[in-house]
Amino acid sequence: MTKIIETMDMTVAPPETEPERQYYFIRKLQIWMEERKAQLGRPLTACVTTFGCQMNARDSEKILGILQMIGYEETDQEEADLVLYNTCTVRENANLKVYGHLGQLKRYKKQNPEMLTMLCGCMMQEKTVVDKIKTSYRNVDIIFGTHNIFKFAELLAMRVFDASAKKRMIVDVWKDTDAIVEELPIERKYSFKSGVNIMFGCNNFCSYCIVPYVRGRERSREPEEIIKEIKELVADGVVEIMLLGQNVNSYGKNLEHPITFAQLLKQVDEIEGLERIRFMTSHPKDLSDELIDVMTHSKKVCRQLHLPLQSGSSRLLKIMNRHYTKESYLELVAKIKKAMPDIALTTDIIVGFPGETEEDFEDTMDVVEQVKYDSAFTFIYSKRTGTPAAAMEDQVPEEVVKARFDRLLKRIQEISAEKTQAGAGAVEDVLVEDVNKQEEGYVTGRTAKNYLVHFPGDESMIGKIVPVKLCESKGFYYYGKVVE
Repeated sequence: MTKIIETMDMTVAPPETEPERQYYFIRKLQIWMEERKAQLGRPLTACVTTFGCQMNARDSEKILGILQMIGYEETDQEEADLVLYNTCTVRENANLKVYGHLGQLKRYKKQNPEMLTMLCGCMMQEKTVVDKIKTSYRNVDIIFGTHNIFKFAELLAMRVFDASAKKRMIVDVWKDTDAIVEELPIERKYSFKSGVNIMFGCNNFCSYCIVPYVRGRERSREPEEIIKEIKELVADGVVEIMLLGQNVNSYGKNLEHPITFAQLLKQVDEIEGLERIRFMTSHPKDLSDELIDVMTHSKKVCRQLHLPLQSGSSRLLKIMNRHYTKESYLELVAKIKKAMPDIALTTDIIVGFPGETEEDFEDTMDVVEQVKYDSAFTFIYSKRTGTPAAAMEDQVPEEVVKARFDRLLKRIQEISAEKTQAGAGAVEDVLVEDVNKQEEGYVTGRTAKNYLVHFPGDESMIGKIVPVKLCESKGFYYYGKVVE
């Protein structure tokens, strides 16, 4: 149901402060929406498609929250009245995917000239991308970037109410910002779990990565704001939260009163009613003994840690600007496993970084053998224009990269299956997430270690944490049954 903001005086100029300014435009758009629905004799629909990471997913929840407050009805059909793509640019194929969707939108917009089309996210922070869209995709109405997601309602209002704006493409991309505006509507995908942004941007400048250029430098939210938001989420039925940042381990360094991520985690751990805590992503160079200690003694922090490796070669890690070596990474893993023997470790690995030799690749395989990851995201190196690695010579031949990638993936899958099999027979607490779409009478949930489990149940169990015996391993997931 659309919430109407009754107290807003629309006869005065919009406020200068945020988020009050955005609520002004939301109210203005609510009035327009009621008139528009009456004219059309039907509700207006909005389709928001998200590419990329958990932070992009969280941004899309904010956009959907604003759209639903205005009065749009969400749909997954791209023939909607409003279509928005929240883009990712970590790899080249992510850009190509968006261009493909934009080509399809041209056809839809010919059928419905009143359709509004929008682009936001990391891809829009690249000038070459925006220039291409201006030239080749004139059907796009609004473009904005990563730093001014909070201005979405204002940009939409400009397009709806400004006659001159209807005749041109609105482009509002900021190079950087110090602003953090979080107190706006959010439409969560799940009622029982939620991401919470604790920081934005990245200072690491890994040589292959575009993120610091499109997300900006690190800026942390005040701990009081984070705790307040989580308490409100818990009061609204959330039992699991994921703390989000490009590198959560460097949280708090730029605050007026610095605080470590471990100290923040301890405060979150004390919130009554919250049952599970996850976080993403940890950079190995910043993972402290203090954080390991907090995780070890917490009953709420999930026994799962994503610790990106990228390469097992100390030589390549230096070129990648990762600030750790193969040896220091393995020492860190040993320290984590000693403190938490039951920890589930996951990682990211790049194959085919410029100059990668067979010896470098064997170093990566050696780390995989020693660590025994529960799962891994494996990527073939993708050249990203604007990063130092893109200009590096000695690019690895495609057939060599493919052969190495296949070897790595095969071994990771074997280890993952072995780890899953070893867990069969145990009883684990599982957060029920959804009704199983493939098997009638079953539900699907996740253990604290993030393993997927299918077991008999119904819709009434969604959002509850129940004890489940992991009866049968299926390689990467389990079949189980509820233990009374």
